[in-house]
Amino acid sequence: MVKTDRDLDQKETLSRLQLLMFLRVGFVSLLLGVAIVIQVRETKTYFGEILNAHYFLIALIYFLTFIYIVALKYIKNLFKFAYLQLLIDTIFITAIIYTTGGIESIFSFLYILNIISGGTILYRHGGMIIASFSSILYGAFLDLSYYGLINPIGYRFPYVQEYQSSGIFYMILVNVAAFYLVAFLSSFLSEQIRKSRAELKAKQKDIADLEMLKENIIQSISSGLVTLDEHGKIIVFNRGAERIFNIDSRDAIQKDISDIIPNIMPYLKVHNPHKFSQLSYKRKEDQQIDLLLNISPLKEYDGSKKGEILVFQDTTRIREMEREVKRMEDLAMLGELAAGIAHEIRNPLASISGSIQVLNDSLSKEEAHINKRLMEIVLREVSRLNNLVNDFLQFARPQRTEIEEFDLNQLIMDTFYIFQNSQKWSQHLDVETKIFGPLKIKSDPQQLKQVFWNIFLNASEAMPKGGLICVSADKEKDFQSSSECIESVRIKIEDNGPGLDPKIAKDIFNPFSTTKKDGSGLGLAIVRRIVEGLGGEVSGENLAGGGATITILLPLSIETGNLKLDKQRR
Repeated sequence: MVKTDRDLDQKETLSRLQLLMFLRVGFVSLLLGVAIVIQVRETKTYFGEILNAHYFLIALIYFLTFIYIVALKYIKNLFKFAYLQLLIDTIFITAIIYTTGGIESIFSFLYILNIISGGTILYRHGGMIIASFSSILYGAFLDLSYYGLINPIGYRFPYVQEYQSSGIFYMILVNVAAFYLVAFLSSFLSEQIRKSRAELKAKQKDIADLEMLKENIIQSISSGLVTLDEHGKIIVFNRGAERIFNIDSRDAIQKDISDIIPNIMPYLKVHNPHKFSQLSYKRKEDQQIDLLLNISPLKEYDGSKKGEILVFQDTTRIREMEREVKRMEDLAMLGELAAGIAHEIRNPLASISGSIQVLNDSLSKEEAHINKRLMEIVLREVSRLNNLVNDFLQFARPQRTEIEEFDLNQLIMDTFYIFQNSQKWSQHLDVETKIFGPLKIKSDPQQLKQVFWNIFLNASEAMPKGGLICVSADKEKDFQSSSECIESVRIKIEDNGPGLDPKIAKDIFNPFSTTKKDGSGLGLAIVRRIVEGLGGEVSGENLAGGGATITILLPLSIETGNLKLDKQRR
């Protein structure tokens, strides 16, 4: 800003110097020309010392003006150059007075004009310097003339004999006082102008800053801001509106609002200030979005209405979340209903199973031989229905979480031991563990046993002719930020079976997603439900060499796991 103000002062000084040079040439030419004409008429001669001096002064002024013009292109400090010109002008004025009658010269007022120029161009400091220099030259000239040391051109005898010393002193005193008074008044006006100009620049800067701040605020608002004039033309279209409507502001400004947002007119016609409305908008790429519209009147200072202010908020994601919440509520109600029905089914199944067994025992050997196969079918199907109901209830009504600290590696080995001694274990399966030393975590051991049991069972059923199950568990660090690190446990359970069916690979953790003939499709869904409830993550994929792997990521403490999940949801 300082550099800009200095540049402006330089430009103003340059323009004033150019005007000064023009006026100097014109004014001196006019006054000296008139003086020459008058003196020629009075003396009846066209040559002499006076005329020669006048011609010399005019030629010298023209020559110096030419030098000034040339020097303007090379001079950098115009203020010093202005001082030089005005001081030289003071000398020329003294010379003009000397050639036009000395004390009796009518051109002593040129000092005042020169002082006014100094006060205008160089302000108070410059005006006072020119007034001081003019006072010195004029006083010295009158003193030298009074004592007869110099005489004006054309006078052959001392012409001041008729003047008293007091008169000369009075003349000097009056002119010097006038010089300083003129310097003060002219510089006062120029100083006021400079002060007003500085204040104006400051106000302009403040206004520019406010305009920039207003523009930044408007453009930084995430909501779409559209302002209309009284004719419905768009005068403001911020970046938020550009993003929502996928329209560049240059294509929207000064356009009719109905051309940019076709279905907006019915909302504008409703006379209800500060009203909210919900509307839909279809973008150019046929994408439908939901918008919340707030319309407010745009008013002048006197309260008269000038237009409308439209604020758009993209509520598409909120509406989707509302629909998702509604769907989840409906599913929760349906789940509760289904869980209740499943619970009620268990009692008849138990009764049917018990009755069939009693009936089978009460039959004679001949009848038992005949109906044995039918009884076995009924019992097997009842058992399958009972298992399905149990799985469904476990999925719909997960157990209450009981947190305690335990050795995860020991829990995995215990679950493996129990599974190996169950009816689900195949003698053709081999096990490989990559577990070294204790691994302490804070979680729910009973629910994790169910997780590992379901995964082992799933791997065993995928390899009915035998295969290899490999289990590994180890710590790892998850850096959430430069200052925050969450420690986790990564568990991998791999098999070398046929792998996941590509058709349902991405849905294996969804309920009832299975390719098994007698599978319920709830085993891995229960796994995901439990793991996510414990603040962890679970994923599955096929291995490059064949087989599949299930990866479980658990926090060392369930509190940090919930914190991580909260951050991911945000």
